[in-house]
Parts: sequence; C-alpha cells; structure tokens
Amino acid sequence: MSADPIASHPRLPSGYGLPEGSPLIAWGEVHERLAAALHYWIALVLGNGRPITRPIDGMWVGNCLYFSGDPASLWRRALEANPEASLHLEDGERAVILEGRVGKTTPDAALAATLHDQANGKYEWASAPVSAYQGETLIFRPRKALVWNLLYKDATRFTFA
Repeated sequence: MSADPIASHPRLPSGYGLPEGSPLIAWGEVHERLAAALHYWIALVLGNGRPITRPIDGMWVGNCLYFSGDPASLWRRALEANPEASLHLEDGERAVILEGRVGKTTPDAALAATLHDQANGKYEWASAPVSAYQGETLIFRPRKALVWNLLYKDATRFTFA
C-alpha cells in the first residue's frame, strides 16, 4: 500500500459546529471501507459542462481505485474530455468523498493477480482469468478526501502526496 495521506481538520464554516480539537479519523479505517465497498459513485463533467454521476464497480488497491467500463459509454466519454472526478461511497451517514483524477494504466502480473483476487472476493467473478486484468484499466488517484462518521464531530480531511 502506498503512503498514508495526511489527516487534518477540514475548513468548514463556523456555523457548522465542528468542535475545536475534534478527533481525526484514522486512515486505516477509511482504507478498509474503500476496499470493502461493492459500489463507488463517480461524478464527472461532460464536455458541454453537464454533470453526471454513475455507480461503478472497482477494486481499491494502494490508495487508488482500479475499474473499467465500455469506452463507448457516456461516462467513459466524459472521462476522455475531462479526467477530473469525484468519487464517494454509498453511505451518506458515514461519508467518504474523494477528489482526484482518472487515468489509464496496464497492470503488471502481480497487480493483475491482486485485482483478480479482490474482484473474485467482492463480485464472484471467478470466471475471468488473471490475464483479463492485464489489459488497459482505469485508475482513480485521489488528491484529497473528506470523511466523517458523525457529521461535524469527527470530520477529517486527507491530503494525498
């Protein structure tokens, strides 16, 4: 796993009531939630400026999300026009919101095996061979995250190197 991001208190308006000296959430807890998630919501902007969101499947490895989708789909075309994205988990009460950029990568044999094992564990995709994960893959690399378990009591901002 890559280096843990740096945790700090987010800059929130004073009226939101984040207590001075509130606790910070440990990155390990957030990492576990990201790795265990079955679905991730990705928010993108089309070339005409219209926002779209889509649920996607993926595998969280080394502080990045690996996923794929048909290049002809609307959301994939949106990524071609603008690779900036926001990603969040489905739980709005215990929020995990990430901002970053999507790129393309080709996993080596070791990473492909890790992706295969995780996908099989999460989605029961055992029929796909490991080699299926060695083709072009999308990768979301976060720059920052905003996380909370109890809004305005433990909100934590993470900044990635």
